[in-house]
Formats: sequence, structure tokens, C-alpha cells
Amino acid sequence: MSFFKRIFGWMSAETNAALDSLEDPIKMTDQGIRELKGDLDKSLQGLAQVKAISIRTRKEYEQHKQAAADWERKAVLLLQKASAGQLDTAEADRLATEALNKKEQAVAAAQTHEKMVTQNEAQVTKMEQNVQRLKSQISQWENEAKTLKARAKVSEASSKINKQLASIDSTSTVAMLERMKNKVEEQEALAESYGDIADASVSVDEEINKAIGPGSGTSSLALEQLKEKMRLGAGEASSNTTENTSADPAAPQEESELDKLKNQLKNNQ
Repeated sequence: MSFFKRIFGWMSAETNAALDSLEDPIKMTDQGIRELKGDLDKSLQGLAQVKAISIRTRKEYEQHKQAAADWERKAVLLLQKASAGQLDTAEADRLATEALNKKEQAVAAAQTHEKMVTQNEAQVTKMEQNVQRLKSQISQWENEAKTLKARAKVSEASSKINKQLASIDSTSTVAMLERMKNKVEEQEALAESYGDIADASVSVDEEINKAIGPGSGTSSLALEQLKEKMRLGAGEASSNTTENTSADPAAPQEESELDKLKNQLKNNQ
């Protein structure tokens, strides 16, 4: 049995903790303030009712007090009339006695109402103090609730920002920057590797032409050689022409090397 009691106690504690975690303190505070305002409304209604009773009791007290004075005044008038001979003495005494009895009844009622007035006014004063205290307490709690709501919003926003900053620092941005840095370094290393391979695959002729500079290519060299041949051919052709002209003017002339080159250039064009 003790084992089951411990299990039941543990389950109750866990249930209460879960309910506490589900409750929103701000909503609970607002609900509490609304309930207090409802109690304040009821207190104001009760205060109004007690005040009404106190006012009515005081009026009745004043009426009974005034009635006692009136009955006494009437008794005096009856005795005065009897003394003046305007009323029979025995009848005046009887009526004056009845008036004095009415006065005693009014005095007793006035005393009773006076006590009620004192009690009601004391109760009204106490209720007014309680109502004012409740109003002040509600106003204070409302101000505190507003302050706590503002602090809750600020703390919630700060918590989100701090959480985002913590998440960024630990997992996302820094990690992405590191991956980006590694990727760039890999690409730079790969580009440098391809550059080394390209430099290693350059032929000796390209190295020589690169060392000589512009205009050192095969086509430029062939053109210079061609021009040299054309100059040499032109000289030989001139000498041969002179010899052939002097030897046999009528003999047919053979095509010179220069003419061959010129014809070859024309054909290539």
C-alpha cells in the first residue's frame, strides 16, 4: 500500500507541475484583477445599501425626536388651557398624560434609532475604508501587472534574440563561414595546381619563343627566311639576266627563283 501511495503522490505532483507549466501567469493575473473588480462592484453595492439604511434610520431618528418634542409641547398647551379655564382640568390632565405617554414612546423610539444610526454609520465608515483600500490595491496591482507585462515582453524579446545569437554562434553562421572558407581555399589550391600542370606541359619551343619575346614565332621566322630568299633570288636573277643578255639575246630565258616564289605567293593568296 505504501508503494501505491508513493506512486499516487508522484503522479499528483507531476500533474500539478504540468498544469502549472500550462498556465499563463499574465492571463491568471488579469483574471484575478477582473475578479477583484467584480468584488469591488459588489462591495460598492453593499455600501450603497448600508448607506441607504443609515440615511433612513437617521431620518426616522429625527422624526421620533421631533415627535417627542411635539408631544411634550402639546401636553404643555393642554395644561395651559386648563390653567386658563379654557379646558376642564381633569380632561386636560388626562390628555396631557396621554401626550406625555406618546412623548415617552417617541423618546424610546428615537433612542433606539439613535443606536441604529450610530451602528450603521460605523459600518458605513468601515465599508468605505475597505472599499478605498480595495480600490487602491486594485490600482496598485494593475500598475504592477502593466509593469510585469512590459518586462515580460522585453524579457521574451531578449530571450529570442539571445537564443538566435546563441544558435548563430554555435551552429549556423560560423559553421557556414568555415565551410565557405574551406571551399574557397580548396578552389584556390585547385587553381594553383592546374596552373602548375599547365606550366609543366609547355614545350621547349614555346619556352624559347616566350623567352625571345613577340615576333619570335615560326610564322615570323619563316617570313624573314622567305624575304631573305627573295632578296638572294633577286640578286641571282639579275646577274643571270645580264649574262644571258650578253651571251645570247635571242635565247629564251628560264624562270628565275624569285619568279617562282612570287608565283607561289600569288597561288597561296
